[in-house]
Amino acid sequence: MIDNQLLEELVVFAKTKTLAKTAEELHLTQPSVTRGMQRLEEELGVTLFDRQPNRIRLTATGELAAEKAVAVLAANRDLVRQVQAFAASQTVTRVAVTAPGPLGLLEQPAKAGQIELAPGFLAPEEVAARLDDYELSLVISHQEVQTKTVESLFLGQEQLQVNLDPFTYQGSQQAVTFAELAGMSFVVLAAIGPWKQIIEKEVPEAQFIYQTDQAGLREITKYSNFPYFTTNLTKNRASRDRGQDDRVCLPITDEKATMTFYATYRKADRRRLRPLIKALQEDWQAEG
Repeated sequence: MIDNQLLEELVVFAKTKTLAKTAEELHLTQPSVTRGMQRLEEELGVTLFDRQPNRIRLTATGELAAEKAVAVLAANRDLVRQVQAFAASQTVTRVAVTAPGPLGLLEQPAKAGQIELAPGFLAPEEVAARLDDYELSLVISHQEVQTKTVESLFLGQEQLQVNLDPFTYQGSQQAVTFAELAGMSFVVLAAIGPWKQIIEKEVPEAQFIYQTDQAGLREITKYSNFPYFTTNLTKNRASRDRGQDDRVCLPITDEKATMTFYATYRKADRRRLRPLIKALQEDWQAEG
């Protein structure tokens, strides 16, 4: 088996074109690099370099070897990363979400040390790959994924709601549609994942005043009558963060105001993750 160090020296030489620059980049001496390249030629049984009195360059065979060495080094790094990630996945359940709503259901398991929550929101198209690479154990996603190695299980639905001044025409109703919210101005938390695109597309001629944190949102809603959005998963957290206000919370009845979520995981981990998924399903139902 060829030493990775020799392959790395070959790759750097192919990039820098000189032994001196190769040695400098790898923090080696030039004689050490020279010996390494000679050893690589001996192990491969081919000539990789065209050596002239004042110049050394790769032969066509050397160029091919350098190209293949790049792939071998990348594969070796990937092997190490995947093995380490797999080992970690056996002791730590790392969970990611594609939207913010389910985060409230993960607070208690995270505090109890049952899971480790990945930061930010995962793009739906990345879910299967991140699971297959063992970077994650479970993803709560708003798109179902079914592959040879990954599957999704229904968790629940998130229903978008709007909190309105009760003295408006819309606020006197039992429910509203996106069309009935046309032209209004809303104060909105910036990090709302896929809901951002939905409200911007579905509410005609609306203005959205985005806030980067809950504190800013709380201040604006406290001293103004701007409407704001919540969901069945976030309304309790919203009340806790902002306190009670005099707005009425109304469901939005359009089909796009309902988002379905799934627990997505590797099929091999189904048995291990089943208790956690069952608990999340029960908590979801309790949120209404």
